[in-house]
Amino acid sequence: MSHPKNSNFHLLMFPWFAFGHMTPFLHLSNRLAERGYSSTFLLPIKAIQQLQHLNLYPHLITFHPLTVPHVEGLPEGTQNASDIPIQFTYLLAAAMDRTRDQVERVIRDTKPKLIFYDVAHWVPEITKAFGIKAINYSVVSAASIAIVLVPARNVPKDKPITEAELLVPPAGYPSSTVVLRGHEVRSLLFISQPFGEGITFYERIYKAMKESDALAIRTCNETEGKFCEYIGSQYGKPVFLTGPMLPEPPKMPLEDRWVKWLSGFQPGSVVFCAFGSQIVLEKNQFQELVLGLELTGLPFLVALKPPMGAATVEEALPKGFEERVKGRGVVWGGWVQQLMILEHPSVGCFVSHCGFGSMWESLMSDCRAVLIPHLGDQILNTRFMAEELKVAVEVVRDEKAWFSKENLSKSIKSVMDKGSVMCSMLKENHRKWREMLNKGLMNSYVDKFIENMHELVN
Repeated sequence: MSHPKNSNFHLLMFPWFAFGHMTPFLHLSNRLAERGYSSTFLLPIKAIQQLQHLNLYPHLITFHPLTVPHVEGLPEGTQNASDIPIQFTYLLAAAMDRTRDQVERVIRDTKPKLIFYDVAHWVPEITKAFGIKAINYSVVSAASIAIVLVPARNVPKDKPITEAELLVPPAGYPSSTVVLRGHEVRSLLFISQPFGEGITFYERIYKAMKESDALAIRTCNETEGKFCEYIGSQYGKPVFLTGPMLPEPPKMPLEDRWVKWLSGFQPGSVVFCAFGSQIVLEKNQFQELVLGLELTGLPFLVALKPPMGAATVEEALPKGFEERVKGRGVVWGGWVQQLMILEHPSVGCFVSHCGFGSMWESLMSDCRAVLIPHLGDQILNTRFMAEELKVAVEVVRDEKAWFSKENLSKSIKSVMDKGSVMCSMLKENHRKWREMLNKGLMNSYVDKFIENMHELVN
């Protein structure tokens, strides 16, 4: 659907400086540009170089470089979250806040109709002065927002939230299946940790959502409708849904090395494992992971960052591992074309951390899903996939959040054994969801989202 006023309907995009946030914002820009909407995209200089190839409409989407100011304690040259260990992220948030003058200048110069932002809680203060509407765009699951980031959670300012408090769902939470375990709750305590100067993660996101003119969420009514309604009622805001905002199929082919390697195996027989751009495992967990994949007896491709204390993945591999899996197992420390690997006919299982992007890629692919979440929203995404939608298996872990090679192997075998009840159930549920989330439905979400944008500014 093309709107007659779209040529004058300029947008400004200002996502958090992490690829899991910047790329969904860019996918949204692409889908809107497809219908004639132009946007200015505010990004750190280095991120522009890395995301340039994903800008499908360079005549409509302009990248505006931001200089990331230095903050004491932040490693020199840091521009986005994948440049640093996760414990430094709060300093990157402080650096982002110091770009406020640059952002305000761009708003003044471009005079957008709307600005989309996520963690920069101060954006509405600027837009109100200019009479511009601001949409808070969440690229994590509605289920995770509904359990952690609603006013009913009422995180105290003067003291950190406790494990016991987090174990209790907030008032009115619309699901009984997301039951948290002790070690998972500990990973959710980040919400009361600093995220910038003089502000906690919860305070920042709560304010960013509360001060917006509308909330947008990267999800669908079909999967998370009840959570979206709950969030809207909690914040007293209109909630617009974009659909999952997956990228268009890449124009560049899968690298030859992977085409050749994957094509040597039977259809649906290869296990692919990847944990995104930020997860770095401890060495013994890294070894347990690859040994678990070896134990399956299946061909596998692992794409992970080198574990802590190792310069390369090769030096961290268990003794004798490479010789034992030669010809059927590859551990790769570099970047891979994840979406294209998942689409290869030889790949039948995706072992992931269940970041929200990977969650949707898994749901829309043909692969069976085995999940090993690491951080807050990944845990809630995993519970949603495994217990609400029943399309995935979660690897069992102990109270310290460690998984064994035996449990990993058992989970993979349970979804890859075509004769098992578990495999049949997951496959059937997955098929139903994939058919429902077809391209026509995704396009209708974008059309509806455009209507919502126009209604907001009129």
